[in-house]
Amino acid sequence: MYDVNHPALNKYLNKFPARQYRIKSDEKELFLRFAACFGMYLTMGRANLSYRHLPARIYELTHYSFRREQSGETAGIKRLRCFTMPDMHTLVADLEQARGEFKAQFDRSKAWMDALEVPYETAVRFVKSFYEQNKEFAVALAKTVQKPVLVEMWEQQSFYFVMKFEFNFNDTVNKAFALSTVQIDTQNPENFGIEYTAADGTRKTPFLLHASLSGAIDRNLCAMLEQQSMEAKAGRKPSLPFWLSPTQVRFLPLNDSFLEECRRLADDLNAAGYRADVDDSSSGVGRKIAEAEKEWVPAIVVVGDKEKASGKFVPRVRKASWLAAAGLAPDQPVTLKELEQLCQMNVGGEPKAPLPLPVMLTQRPIFRDESLRKARFALRANQSIFRG
Repeated sequence: MYDVNHPALNKYLNKFPARQYRIKSDEKELFLRFAACFGMYLTMGRANLSYRHLPARIYELTHYSFRREQSGETAGIKRLRCFTMPDMHTLVADLEQARGEFKAQFDRSKAWMDALEVPYETAVRFVKSFYEQNKEFAVALAKTVQKPVLVEMWEQQSFYFVMKFEFNFNDTVNKAFALSTVQIDTQNPENFGIEYTAADGTRKTPFLLHASLSGAIDRNLCAMLEQQSMEAKAGRKPSLPFWLSPTQVRFLPLNDSFLEECRRLADDLNAAGYRADVDDSSSGVGRKIAEAEKEWVPAIVVVGDKEKASGKFVPRVRKASWLAAAGLAPDQPVTLKELEQLCQMNVGGEPKAPLPLPVMLTQRPIFRDESLRKARFALRANQSIFRG
């Protein structure tokens, strides 16, 4: 929370009058922050910086950014009143350094979007005078996308930035929303007294880059789910990226006598840094496969007498391309080592995290859907009426 009447923030707040949560505390009026900018500005304004420190990058990941969206504006997890936002602010000495950082952050944002496996469109927005001074840089940047780029040009600088880019996603109702963005800010360093000492000993005002290489995490998940909805409508199996799937491999014992073998296989994969579990429920194999498919588990392995004796399995995968990436053919029996290779090739350099739940499915808590419970209750009530 910040003081509305803080001398450095008051002017900035007036630019966003409709998006704030405000509360009274004794005689003070406070607001819940809607971005990491304020704390960053105040921190950088108190920093003792020289040209040797630049570019200086300050990063924060917060689960607490608040925007008072109006009724009807919130939709699923695309637009929330409280969201998770990674923010980075970069101080640079001059325009040349700003261009270099902008390009590097553009490339990192592009790598992020590619890792999400969602299609995106690129928009670049300029103040016209800035574009004319940096046309060669702008054209080179657009060429790296290798497809048409939307360009918006402003005659005057109405905002704090002179240039920004956005990677936008079009959802199932063909409405675009922004994910990644980077902006070159020419106003706030001066407004908040942010300075650095130049090589000649003089005090200078830096440029500031605002970057959210992913945008709000909630919105990224929304984009992935929207894209998979479109995949399902086109007759393809929906799936999360292999590296992001909560369970990457699920082992299904043909009966209880193969539980120990499945547990051993899952433990070996988990020890290698991948996420594997075992469906040890009393359901039949067909039901277990259906449940794993419903959870979008990338690879499903059934273990019976043949598999235990040979040490080879035929993984059922949601995408043939995952097999191809590991040099495997469809319906090809694979060893545990080859199964690990399948995981390795499809995770690549993306982050790894351990399985956050018990390996055995029956050891996990079950959360009931309240709306489903009410629907079942209503159905039973209606059946009783009809029988009466």
